[in-house]
Amino acid sequence: MIIGTENLSKYYDHIPAIKGLSIKIEEGATGLLGPNGAGKSTLIRVLLGLLQPSSGDGTVLNFDIKKEGIKIREKIGYMPEHDCLIENMTAVNFVTYMGVIRGLPKDDALQRAHETLYYAGIGEERYRKIKEYSSGMKQRVKLAQALVHDPEILFLDEPTNGMDPFGRDEMLVIIEDISKKGKNVLLSSHILPDVEEVCDKVILINKGELVVEGRISDLLENKNILEIRVKKDPEILLKNMECKYEIFGNTIKIKDYPDNIYSKLLKNAAENNIQIRYISDVRNSLEDLFVNLLGD
Repeated sequence: MIIGTENLSKYYDHIPAIKGLSIKIEEGATGLLGPNGAGKSTLIRVLLGLLQPSSGDGTVLNFDIKKEGIKIREKIGYMPEHDCLIENMTAVNFVTYMGVIRGLPKDDALQRAHETLYYAGIGEERYRKIKEYSSGMKQRVKLAQALVHDPEILFLDEPTNGMDPFGRDEMLVIIEDISKKGKNVLLSSHILPDVEEVCDKVILINKGELVVEGRISDLLENKNILEIRVKKDPEILLKNMECKYEIFGNTIKIKDYPDNIYSKLLKNAAENNIQIRYISDVRNSLEDLFVNLLGD
C-alpha cells in the first residue's frame, strides 16, 4: 500500500468535501473518479499535506499526512488541475526552477528540464515564454514539472483539461508509458475513458464518500451486455425468456443472460418471423458502472 486513509474527513464551514473516507491504494496506476464537486481535488490536497483534515488519518509512502507533508511532497510529483505556471518564464527555465526547488543541483535540474519537456512533447517551443502557449502545451509543461525530480508517485489532477482530441490522446499515451515504466500514478478525472485507458484500478467517490474501489477488470467482470437490433416486435423475440433486459425502440439490451440464449433467440425469431439485424456482446464500460452506481 502506497496511500491509505482511515475515516478521513474535510469540512468547509460544516459542509463536507470528504466524509469518512477509508481507502487503500497499491502500487500501479489508480484512477480517482467522481463527478465534478465529488471531492477529488480536496482529497489530493489533503494527501499532499496542503490541507489539514478535519478528522481521520492517512499516510502516503508511510508518511503521516498531518505531520509529514513536506516529506510527502519531496517524494511525489503533482500536476494540479488549474494553472500553476509563471507565464513570463520560458518553459525550460520554469521546469529547471521547479527542479531546483525540489532539491536538484541547478545543472542537474536544467538537464532534467530538457529531458522531461521533450518527453512531454515540448520541443524547440521550450525556449518560448509560457504565456505564448496554448492550453494543451501548458498541460504538457505541468506534466514535465511534475516529473523533473523523478518522484515515486505522480498525482495527476485532470491532466487532459483544455486539450484537443489529438493532444488528449498523446497525453494519455505518455501517462500510460510512465506507468508501464514502474512509476506509481494517481489519476484524478471525471473523463471516464481516460481512466479506463490508463489505469488498472479505480476509486469512485461521490459527495466526498467512497462508492466503490477495486480493479477495473474485477468491477466489470461478468457484466457483458448482449445487444440485439430487430426489424420489429422486440418484445416477442424475448418471449418465455428469464433474463433482465431493456428495450430502446427496436434495440434490446440483455443483462446476465444464460449460455443458451442464442439458440432461444433464433428459435423465437424463426417461429415469429422476426428479422434479427444485429446481435453482439457489448463489453460493459467504466461509464456504465459509473451511471449504474450514481444514476439515482
